[in-house]
Amino acid sequence: MNKSSTGRFFEDFTLDEVIRHGTPRTITAGDVSLYIALTGSRFVLHSAAPVAGAIGFEDTPVDDMLVFHIAFGKTVPDISLNAVANLGYAEVRFLAPVFVGDTLFVSSRVIGLKENSNGTTGIVYVRSSAYNQHGDKVLSWVRWVMVAKREASQPMEPAVVPTLSTMVSAEHLNVAPHTDFRRLGASLTGSDLTWQDYQVGEWIDHVDGVTVDEAEHVMATRLYQNTAQVHFNEHRMQNSRFGRRLVYGGHVMSLARALSHNGLANAVQILAMNGGSHMAPTFAGDTLYAASRVLDKWPIHGRDDCAALRLETVVRKNSPVHRNEHGAPLNSDTAPLVLTWDYTVLVPTRLDSMPIVSAWE
Repeated sequence: MNKSSTGRFFEDFTLDEVIRHGTPRTITAGDVSLYIALTGSRFVLHSAAPVAGAIGFEDTPVDDMLVFHIAFGKTVPDISLNAVANLGYAEVRFLAPVFVGDTLFVSSRVIGLKENSNGTTGIVYVRSSAYNQHGDKVLSWVRWVMVAKREASQPMEPAVVPTLSTMVSAEHLNVAPHTDFRRLGASLTGSDLTWQDYQVGEWIDHVDGVTVDEAEHVMATRLYQNTAQVHFNEHRMQNSRFGRRLVYGGHVMSLARALSHNGLANAVQILAMNGGSHMAPTFAGDTLYAASRVLDKWPIHGRDDCAALRLETVVRKNSPVHRNEHGAPLNSDTAPLVLTWDYTVLVPTRLDSMPIVSAWE
C-alpha cells in the first residue's frame, strides 16, 4: 500500500462534501517579519503596534494577504495538488482580524463540478473557510480550479456550476467594532489622502517596480505551506511547456499590494476580494509594475470614520503601467499583463492632525 498521497484527481471530488484540511497553523511574529521581508509591504496598521492600539485593536492585526495565503495554502494538498490551472476567486471576505498567536483551521465544501469537453480535466468549485482557535470564522472565499482526471474514460455526473456574486456588497463588508480610523495621521501612514480624495474612474500609477527573485518567491510560497510542485520542482518543470518553475500567483498579488502603497497608503485594510485573473505566468527575473483604477466608492453602514473603495489593480511585467490623467495607457500594451485584481479596501474619511506618539519629534 502506497502511504504517500498523490493528491486528488477530478473524479475524487463529490458535490457537497466537506474537506477538513490538515495541519492547523499558529501564526507567529516570525511569520509576520518574514512576510514583510519577502514583499516589502509597509501599511501602517500591520507594522506599528501603538498605531493599531490607538485605533482600537487589541494587538497588531496580521496582514490580510498573509492570512489569506496561509489559509489558502492549507487547501492545496486536498484541492489543487493536481491542478492544471487556478482559474479564479470570488466572494473573498475578511470577517475578523487575526493576531499573532492565533491558530487557523481551514475547511472547504465542494459546491460545483464540471467536466471539460476534452475529457481529461474538470473544474472543481470550492467554498473555503478559516476559523481561529475560538471557532470564530475569520475568512471565507470561493475559488475554482482546473484539475486533471485520473482516467479520461471515467464517466462523470452532470455538471453543477454555482452562481457566484460578482462582488462583495457593502452590507457584507466587516469592519472591526470599537475602532476609530480617524486616529490615523498623515505622519503615521505616509499620506494625507482620505476617501474623499479618490474619484471613480481615476487611475493611480504606483510608479515603482519590483523584480521577482527566485529564492524569495520560493521562500514566500513555503511560508504559506503551499505544496504545489509547479512552484518548487525545477526538475519536473523542465519538461513542462514553461520549462521552469512558476511564481505562485498569490505572491504576485502580495507584491502588487505592496507596490500600491505609493498612492494608496491609507488603504489600510483589505475588506474583500471580488475577483481576479492570472493572465500570464510570472517567472523569477521578471520585474512587476502596478496601477490601480477606482471602480467604485461607498460609505460603510454605521461608520463615519472610514469608507470603502473598490479597486482594480493591474500588473504588467517588464514594462511600467503609466497612465495619463484620463486613464489612457502611455506605454505599449504589448507588455504582458500578468494580473487583474478586483478588491475592496478600507480608507479613513478623516485623518488626525496630531501624531499618536506625543513625544515624537
